[in-house]
Amino acid sequence: MLHIVFEQANVDALQKAMELDESLQGEIVEIKDDFAVGPLGDIYGAEGYQERRDWWKNLLEYSPYTEQLNIVDDKLAVHNLLKRIDEETEEQVWIWMGQNAHDVCGYYWLMSQLKEYQGRVQVLYLNNLPFINEKGNIFYPTNLWEIQPKEFLKAKKLARPITLSEFEVDPDEWKKTCQENSLVRFLEGGKKLVGKDVDFYDKDILVNVTKESQKLNKVLSNTLNKMKVKTGDVFLVWRMREMAAAGKLELSGDWNKGWKEITVTLPGGTASAETPETEA
Repeated sequence: MLHIVFEQANVDALQKAMELDESLQGEIVEIKDDFAVGPLGDIYGAEGYQERRDWWKNLLEYSPYTEQLNIVDDKLAVHNLLKRIDEETEEQVWIWMGQNAHDVCGYYWLMSQLKEYQGRVQVLYLNNLPFINEKGNIFYPTNLWEIQPKEFLKAKKLARPITLSEFEVDPDEWKKTCQENSLVRFLEGGKKLVGKDVDFYDKDILVNVTKESQKLNKVLSNTLNKMKVKTGDVFLVWRMREMAAAGKLELSGDWNKGWKEITVTLPGGTASAETPETEA
Protein backbone atom coordinates (compact mmCIF):
# COMPACT_ATOMS: atom_id res chain seq x y z
CA MET A 1 0.00 0.00 0.00
CA LEU A 2 1.23 3.47 -0.92
CA HIS A 3 -0.12 6.49 0.95
CA ILE A 4 -0.03 9.95 -0.65
CA VAL A 5 -0.26 13.11 1.46
CA PHE A 6 0.46 16.76 0.72
CA GLU A 7 2.17 18.11 3.83
CA GLN A 8 4.93 16.97 6.20
CA ALA A 9 2.64 17.33 9.23
CA ASN A 10 0.28 14.83 7.56
CA VAL A 11 3.16 12.37 7.12
CA ASP A 12 3.80 12.53 10.87
CA ALA A 13 0.11 12.09 11.73
CA LEU A 14 -0.26 9.07 9.45
CA GLN A 15 2.87 7.44 10.81
CA LYS A 16 1.43 7.65 14.33
CA ALA A 17 -1.81 6.08 13.09
CA MET A 18 0.16 3.22 11.53
CA GLU A 19 1.61 2.42 14.93
CA LEU A 20 -1.94 1.71 16.11
CA ASP A 21 -3.15 -0.25 13.09
CA GLU A 22 -0.97 -2.63 11.09
CA SER A 23 -3.51 -2.70 8.24
CA LEU A 24 -2.48 0.88 7.43
CA GLN A 25 1.17 -0.05 7.07
CA GLY A 26 2.75 1.17 3.86
CA GLU A 27 5.12 3.67 2.35
CA ILE A 28 4.14 7.34 2.66
CA VAL A 29 4.87 9.65 -0.27
CA GLU A 30 4.64 13.40 0.30
CA ILE A 31 3.86 15.76 -2.58
CA LYS A 32 5.71 18.81 -1.36
CA ASP A 33 4.62 21.66 -3.60
CA ASP A 34 1.68 23.86 -2.59
CA PHE A 35 -0.33 24.11 -5.80
CA ALA A 36 -2.91 26.34 -4.08
CA VAL A 37 -0.67 29.33 -4.83
CA GLY A 38 1.56 30.35 -7.69
CA PRO A 39 1.53 30.02 -11.50
CA LEU A 40 0.08 26.86 -13.07
CA GLY A 41 0.28 27.59 -16.79
CA ASP A 42 1.63 24.57 -18.71
CA ILE A 43 2.21 22.92 -15.34
CA TYR A 44 3.12 19.53 -16.83
CA GLY A 45 5.45 21.00 -19.47
CA ALA A 46 9.09 22.00 -19.11
CA GLU A 47 8.39 25.72 -19.57
CA GLY A 48 5.56 25.82 -17.04
CA TYR A 49 7.57 23.77 -14.56
CA GLN A 50 10.50 26.19 -14.83
CA GLU A 51 8.24 29.23 -14.48
CA ARG A 52 6.83 27.81 -11.26
CA ARG A 53 10.27 26.89 -9.97
CA ASP A 54 11.56 30.42 -10.64
CA TRP A 55 8.51 31.88 -8.87
CA TRP A 56 9.20 29.81 -5.77
CA LYS A 57 12.90 30.69 -5.91
CA ASN A 58 11.94 34.37 -5.65
CA LEU A 59 9.63 33.71 -2.68
CA LEU A 60 12.14 31.56 -0.82
CA GLU A 61 14.85 34.21 -0.93
CA TYR A 62 15.84 35.32 2.60
CA SER A 63 13.52 32.67 4.13
CA PRO A 64 14.59 29.91 6.55
CA TYR A 65 13.90 27.46 3.70
CA THR A 66 16.35 28.63 1.05
CA GLU A 67 17.43 25.04 0.39
CA GLN A 68 13.84 23.82 0.04
CA LEU A 69 13.77 24.33 -3.71
CA ASN A 70 16.55 21.77 -4.15
CA ILE A 71 14.68 18.99 -2.34
CA VAL A 72 11.24 19.52 -3.88
CA ASP A 73 11.00 17.25 -6.90
CA ASP A 74 7.41 16.11 -7.18
CA LYS A 75 7.91 15.10 -10.81
CA LEU A 76 10.49 12.57 -9.64
CA ALA A 77 8.19 11.43 -6.83
CA VAL A 78 5.44 10.70 -9.38
CA HIS A 79 7.90 8.97 -11.71
CA ASN A 80 8.94 6.66 -8.87
CA LEU A 81 5.30 6.13 -7.88
CA LEU A 82 4.31 5.04 -11.39
CA LYS A 83 7.35 2.80 -11.66
CA ARG A 84 6.41 1.13 -8.38
CA ILE A 85 2.79 0.43 -9.30
CA ASP A 86 3.81 -0.78 -12.74
CA GLU A 87 6.22 -3.28 -11.22
CA GLU A 88 3.98 -4.35 -8.32
CA THR A 89 0.64 -5.05 -9.97
CA GLU A 90 -1.20 -5.66 -6.67
CA GLU A 91 -0.08 -2.34 -5.17
CA GLN A 92 -2.85 0.04 -4.11
CA VAL A 93 -2.51 3.83 -3.86
CA TRP A 94 -4.39 5.76 -1.17
CA ILE A 95 -4.62 9.53 -1.63
CA TRP A 96 -5.42 11.33 1.65
CA MET A 97 -6.75 14.88 1.63
CA GLY A 98 -8.35 17.29 4.04
CA GLN A 99 -10.89 19.97 3.18
CA ASN A 100 -8.43 22.66 2.15
CA ALA A 101 -7.18 24.12 -1.11
CA HIS A 102 -3.62 22.85 -0.56
CA ASP A 103 -4.67 19.19 -0.45
CA VAL A 104 -7.37 19.45 -3.13
CA CYS A 105 -5.00 21.16 -5.59
CA GLY A 106 -2.40 18.48 -4.88
CA TYR A 107 -5.02 15.80 -5.50
CA TYR A 108 -5.99 17.31 -8.85
CA TRP A 109 -2.36 17.66 -9.93
CA LEU A 110 -1.58 14.06 -9.00
CA MET A 111 -4.72 12.17 -10.04
CA SER A 112 -4.62 13.73 -13.50
CA GLN A 113 -1.52 11.58 -14.05
CA LEU A 114 -3.04 8.32 -12.77
CA LYS A 115 -5.99 7.66 -15.07
CA GLU A 116 -4.62 4.42 -16.49
CA TYR A 117 -4.51 2.99 -12.96
CA GLN A 118 -8.23 3.42 -12.33
CA GLY A 119 -9.37 0.75 -9.89
CA ARG A 120 -6.07 0.80 -8.00
CA VAL A 121 -6.26 4.38 -6.72
CA GLN A 122 -8.31 5.08 -3.60
CA VAL A 123 -9.18 8.51 -2.25
CA LEU A 124 -9.91 9.42 1.36
CA TYR A 125 -11.41 12.91 1.37
CA LEU A 126 -12.32 14.08 4.86
CA ASN A 127 -14.87 16.53 3.52
CA ASN A 128 -17.05 18.11 6.23
CA LEU A 129 -16.82 15.03 8.45
CA PRO A 130 -16.96 15.07 12.27
CA PHE A 131 -14.14 13.71 14.43
CA ILE A 132 -13.36 13.68 18.14
CA ASN A 133 -10.60 15.98 19.37
CA GLU A 134 -8.27 15.47 22.34
CA LYS A 135 -10.85 17.02 24.69
CA GLY A 136 -13.54 14.61 23.58
CA ASN A 137 -15.46 17.22 21.61
CA ILE A 138 -16.76 16.89 18.06
CA PHE A 139 -14.99 19.05 15.50
CA TYR A 140 -14.66 19.29 11.73
CA PRO A 141 -10.99 19.21 10.73
CA THR A 142 -9.73 20.96 7.62
CA ASN A 143 -6.30 19.32 7.82
CA LEU A 144 -5.31 15.68 8.35
CA TRP A 145 -2.78 16.58 11.03
CA GLU A 146 -5.58 17.91 13.25
CA ILE A 147 -6.98 14.37 13.63
CA GLN A 148 -5.91 12.18 16.54
CA PRO A 149 -4.03 9.02 15.49
CA LYS A 150 -6.75 6.75 16.89
CA GLU A 151 -9.33 8.65 14.82
CA PHE A 152 -7.48 7.71 11.65
CA LEU A 153 -8.74 4.19 12.25
CA LYS A 154 -12.23 5.53 11.59
CA ALA A 155 -11.02 7.63 8.68
CA LYS A 156 -9.59 4.64 6.82
CA LYS A 157 -13.13 3.29 6.35
CA LEU A 158 -13.78 6.23 4.02
CA ALA A 159 -11.38 4.91 1.38
CA ARG A 160 -13.08 4.44 -1.98
CA PRO A 161 -11.83 4.03 -5.55
CA ILE A 162 -11.61 7.13 -7.70
CA THR A 163 -14.33 6.43 -10.26
CA LEU A 164 -13.93 6.35 -14.01
CA SER A 165 -16.26 9.35 -14.15
CA GLU A 166 -14.01 11.30 -11.78
CA PHE A 167 -11.00 10.43 -13.90
CA GLU A 168 -12.86 12.03 -16.80
CA VAL A 169 -14.25 15.11 -15.04
CA ASP A 170 -11.62 16.07 -12.44
CA PRO A 171 -8.70 16.52 -14.88
CA ASP A 172 -10.93 18.83 -16.93
CA GLU A 173 -11.67 20.90 -13.83
CA TRP A 174 -7.97 21.05 -13.05
CA LYS A 175 -7.18 22.06 -16.63
CA LYS A 176 -9.62 24.98 -16.31
CA THR A 177 -7.96 26.04 -13.06
CA CYS A 178 -4.52 25.88 -14.67
CA GLN A 179 -5.68 27.89 -17.69
CA GLU A 180 -7.25 30.52 -15.43
CA ASN A 181 -3.83 30.74 -13.75
CA SER A 182 -4.79 32.92 -10.78
CA LEU A 183 -2.00 33.10 -8.22
CA VAL A 184 -4.31 32.05 -5.35
CA ARG A 185 -6.87 29.25 -5.33
CA PHE A 186 -9.72 29.05 -2.82
CA LEU A 187 -11.80 25.97 -1.96
CA GLU A 188 -15.49 26.88 -2.05
CA GLY A 189 -16.69 23.43 -0.99
CA GLY A 190 -16.45 19.84 -2.12
CA LYS A 191 -13.67 19.90 -4.72
CA LYS A 192 -14.68 23.23 -6.27
CA LEU A 193 -11.74 25.62 -6.63
CA VAL A 194 -12.06 29.29 -7.54
CA GLY A 195 -9.26 31.65 -8.46
CA LYS A 196 -8.57 34.69 -6.28
CA ASP A 197 -6.46 37.79 -6.75
CA VAL A 198 -2.89 37.67 -5.51
CA ASP A 199 -3.80 40.05 -2.65
CA PHE A 200 -6.45 37.65 -1.29
CA TYR A 201 -4.61 37.16 2.03
CA ASP A 202 -3.41 40.77 2.45
CA LYS A 203 -6.31 41.67 4.74
CA ASP A 204 -5.29 38.86 7.13
CA ILE A 205 -1.80 40.34 7.35
CA LEU A 206 -2.86 43.98 7.71
CA VAL A 207 -5.19 43.27 10.63
CA ASN A 208 -2.11 42.16 12.61
CA VAL A 209 0.12 45.13 11.71
CA THR A 210 0.01 48.31 13.80
CA LYS A 211 1.74 51.68 14.05
CA GLU A 212 3.94 50.08 16.71
CA SER A 213 6.93 48.24 15.31
CA GLN A 214 6.77 44.44 15.58
CA LYS A 215 9.11 41.67 14.54
CA LEU A 216 8.11 40.06 11.27
CA ASN A 217 8.03 36.64 12.91
CA LYS A 218 5.52 37.90 15.47
CA VAL A 219 3.23 39.37 12.80
CA LEU A 220 3.56 36.15 10.82
CA SER A 221 2.72 33.96 13.81
CA ASN A 222 -0.31 36.06 14.75
CA THR A 223 -1.55 36.03 11.15
CA LEU A 224 -1.22 32.26 10.77
CA ASN A 225 -2.96 31.65 14.10
CA LYS A 226 -5.91 33.94 13.40
CA MET A 227 -6.62 33.53 9.70
CA LYS A 228 -9.55 31.27 8.93
CA VAL A 229 -8.31 30.14 5.53
CA LYS A 230 -4.66 29.13 5.78
CA THR A 231 -1.75 29.53 3.44
CA GLY A 232 2.01 29.10 3.86
CA ASP A 233 4.37 31.40 5.75
CA VAL A 234 6.61 31.88 2.69
CA PHE A 235 3.70 33.19 0.63
CA LEU A 236 2.63 35.57 3.42
CA VAL A 237 6.12 37.04 3.82
CA TRP A 238 6.33 37.55 0.06
CA ARG A 239 3.03 39.42 0.23
CA MET A 240 4.46 41.62 3.00
CA ARG A 241 7.37 42.47 0.73
CA GLU A 242 4.99 43.25 -2.12
CA MET A 243 2.78 45.39 0.12
CA ALA A 244 5.85 47.28 1.36
CA ALA A 245 6.83 47.98 -2.25
CA ALA A 246 3.31 49.36 -2.79
CA GLY A 247 3.53 51.56 0.32
CA LYS A 248 0.85 49.66 2.27
CA LEU A 249 3.20 48.80 5.12
CA GLU A 250 6.83 49.39 6.07
CA LEU A 251 9.58 46.80 6.53
CA SER A 252 12.99 47.56 7.99
CA GLY A 253 16.06 45.53 8.83
CA ASP A 254 18.67 43.45 7.05
CA TRP A 255 17.02 40.78 4.88
CA ASN A 256 20.36 39.04 4.47
CA LYS A 257 20.18 38.09 8.14
CA GLY A 258 16.76 36.45 7.69
CA TRP A 259 13.19 37.07 8.72
CA LYS A 260 14.06 37.41 12.41
CA GLU A 261 15.86 40.71 11.73
CA ILE A 262 12.92 42.37 9.98
CA THR A 263 10.40 44.67 11.68
CA VAL A 264 6.96 45.61 10.38
CA THR A 265 4.79 48.69 10.87
CA LEU A 266 1.97 50.49 9.14
CA PRO A 267 3.13 53.53 7.14
CA GLY A 268 4.28 56.28 9.46
CA GLY A 269 4.69 53.90 12.40
CA THR A 270 7.14 54.28 15.26
CA ALA A 271 10.72 53.06 15.18
CA SER A 272 11.45 49.66 16.64
CA ALA A 273 11.67 49.46 20.40
CA GLU A 274 12.08 45.72 20.42
CA THR A 275 15.30 44.07 21.40
CA PRO A 276 16.96 42.52 18.36
CA GLU A 277 16.89 38.73 18.31
CA THR A 278 20.28 37.05 18.56
CA GLU A 279 21.58 33.83 17.17
CA ALA A 280 20.97 30.81 19.36
